[in-house]
Amino acid sequence: MSKLAGREDMTVIAFDVNHLAEEYDQKKPSEIIKLALDSFENLAISFSGADDVVLVDMAVRINPDVNVFSLDTGRLHTETYRLLEQVREHYNIQIEVLFPDTAAVQELVKEKGLYSFYKDGHKECCGIRKVGPLRRKLATLDAWITGQRKDQSPDTRAAVPVIEIDGTFSTSDNRLIKFNPLSNWTSNQIWQYIRKNDVPFNELHKRGFISIGCEPCTRPVLPNQHEREGRWWWEEATTKECGLHPGNLDKKSV
Repeated sequence: MSKLAGREDMTVIAFDVNHLAEEYDQKKPSEIIKLALDSFENLAISFSGADDVVLVDMAVRINPDVNVFSLDTGRLHTETYRLLEQVREHYNIQIEVLFPDTAAVQELVKEKGLYSFYKDGHKECCGIRKVGPLRRKLATLDAWITGQRKDQSPDTRAAVPVIEIDGTFSTSDNRLIKFNPLSNWTSNQIWQYIRKNDVPFNELHKRGFISIGCEPCTRPVLPNQHEREGRWWWEEATTKECGLHPGNLDKKSV
């Protein structure tokens, strides 16, 4: 329930997304995170990589009891699992780890094997291993915070606002609010913050990995390559969204 409502029978409808998105567009990420934490009790941060650790670092300075969740697809790098534990211990927080439906994974592997995405695209596998668990989690929330940035992908994320209605995971019973506090930050700003504040980060970054997902679908990038070129490199750049933020594909022409 939104704290802005002021009454128990009010919902997130009281949260003026368009007005606040415009008002906060040029504000600091920490100010956007504070707005989110002050406005919604039923809110969580989605955590997976470097950008998300910056979100966690900023959030715990505002509220040490912030809710954090992470998706375990069963195909992550060992270094990513180690980071998960490092963040848990470093900030003394609980991280809710979400897993895909076992039967759905078993059926996919039985029918198509372990690497079907190299032949028919990543959407089906990501749908089972990522989107399904995320959808179940978001159905229990009023708002969530992500580490999306405009400069992560000029093909699909150039129009990401700092606050939006989640058009993918909202339902008729739940208008889900999505905060993207790092939208206007660059990769350089992220790493300046990490170094300045001694923020834990994935060891794979030292080996040329920038955007880190599942092990079979992630590789290091070469000098002057864009960071998302290391994800699903066998596919067209304009389709490189795993399903967690598919609304970006609709915004890319805006």
